[in-house]
Amino acid sequence: MLVISRKKGESLLIGDDIEITVVKLDDNSVKLSISAPKSVTILRKELYKEVEEENKNAAAYDISMLKKIGK
Repeated sequence: MLVISRKKGESLLIGDDIEITVVKLDDNSVKLSISAPKSVTILRKELYKEVEEENKNAAAYDISMLKKIGK
């Protein structure tokens, strides 16, 4: 894991085509600007985990329903 300090207006690059810029600093939050190709999916981690959990629940539900149908 890389830990890096940036000030307002400073950026960092990921590969050749993703740039993350610090736009605003508040007491408890940082506003970032992300410039990336449209083919790159960008999600907040908490949203990603929520979708992942919903998918797991849906898969478990489908499997249990199929087992009941087979009886």
